[in-house]
Amino acid sequence: MYFFSLSLICFVALVYPYLLYPVVLLSLGKRPFHPRNAASPSDTRVAFLFCAYNEELALPAKIDNIRAIRKAWPTIEVRAYTDCCTDASVAILKQAADVVMLHEGTVRTGKVEGMRRLVEATGAEILIFTDANVMVEPASIPRLVAYFTDTEIGTVAGTLHYTNPDESPSARTNSAYWRLEEAIKRLESETGSTMGADGSLFATRRSLYPVVPAHLIDDMIASISPLFRGSRVVSAPDVHAFETAVVRSSEEFRRKRRIACGAFNTHRYLWPQLRTMSPMNKFKYFSHKYLRWFSAVFLVLCAVFAVAGIVALGHVKAAALVVAAGLALFMIGRQFEVPVVSAVTEIAMSIIATGVGVMEAIAGRSYQTWVPPARG
Repeated sequence: MYFFSLSLICFVALVYPYLLYPVVLLSLGKRPFHPRNAASPSDTRVAFLFCAYNEELALPAKIDNIRAIRKAWPTIEVRAYTDCCTDASVAILKQAADVVMLHEGTVRTGKVEGMRRLVEATGAEILIFTDANVMVEPASIPRLVAYFTDTEIGTVAGTLHYTNPDESPSARTNSAYWRLEEAIKRLESETGSTMGADGSLFATRRSLYPVVPAHLIDDMIASISPLFRGSRVVSAPDVHAFETAVVRSSEEFRRKRRIACGAFNTHRYLWPQLRTMSPMNKFKYFSHKYLRWFSAVFLVLCAVFAVAGIVALGHVKAAALVVAAGLALFMIGRQFEVPVVSAVTEIAMSIIATGVGVMEAIAGRSYQTWVPPARG
């Protein structure tokens, strides 16, 4: 029973950030925020910023989206940084000079350096960050800016929706995961603050924008830093962004590995400031961020202790069969679209990718530049 108890503990640690933590949040007291009903383009300077590297396939739709956004917020200042592109991205953006101010890099420096240059170039008081392949609902911009009429709020995270959840097992699993992630961010916001935002769509006050080292994740640092200065970070369920999920499992594995490596490096950089957060925010950070980085460890130990428990009971052949069956199901899930099996396999691959990324960070690796994943 000793091994089975250890396996159960690891299983609880594995599922806690995804299934149990939201239940805990539901039991906490609410802390509403109070934005005014509207914000005016005439009295609020807003900048819409994004970086691009070889995004020629996404940029035509992005520019059309920007034109629609400018109708909803005519004074919005749109700036794009191209990180030494080798495709037609620069040419496409130059053709849209009437709506986008282009900052062209000549040496690859990475997204962080690009965003720093864009922030330095604008005098806007509200900075909206997004990705080149993300489409934003135009009507969401006024709603997003309105949140900042509440002086307590320092960062607002938009709500991301994947547009192709049924295209592959990887897209389906990632879409389901992201719906859960958005729900958790809303619950965190209702009880005070959420633990940062992803780069698809978020906004922050210029006065709170921090210095970000070039090899770290600017989205994570820029969106969570207001917490260190007493401001709130909230999720906006009425601010919508849309993105195509990665279809290929191998591409998603590389993406999650890179993100996890950067996130854990960023965590270590932020650690002195994270320690100054309130007990509630420390609890949320540990539950939402920290435990997830070690999900691979909990997954492996859960399986190892379970098998060890079967062996300890004298059922060696049964233990071997369990291992063989598990490996067979994993291979089936990787090779064929079997509804439940493929979903479990994709979840396991996601957890493993995160674990690999964390190990890379611990070993001293970092990712400063990026390559857009194939989405078709």
